[in-house]
Amino acid sequence: MVNLKLNKMKEQTLIEMKNKIESLGSAVQFLMSEVPQIKQLAVGTLETIKHMDDYEGAIKDLKKTFESNKKLEI
Repeated sequence: MVNLKLNKMKEQTLIEMKNKIESLGSAVQFLMSEVPQIKQLAVGTLETIKHMDDYEGAIKDLKKTFESNKKLEI
């Protein structure tokens, strides 16, 4: 009787694990399908920003800020 109960519990645990693995697999598939869309959005946003006024000036300012912060870290 105890052995039967133990086997039933093991079977239930395996079923739960199987369901969780399938759920995780679905989540990974969804995320993988989203990556190209996010990449396309990022590239489109960058190209749009490049057409804005004073883009070059903003890049120079960012580089200066980056270099200043880099020196402060050292």
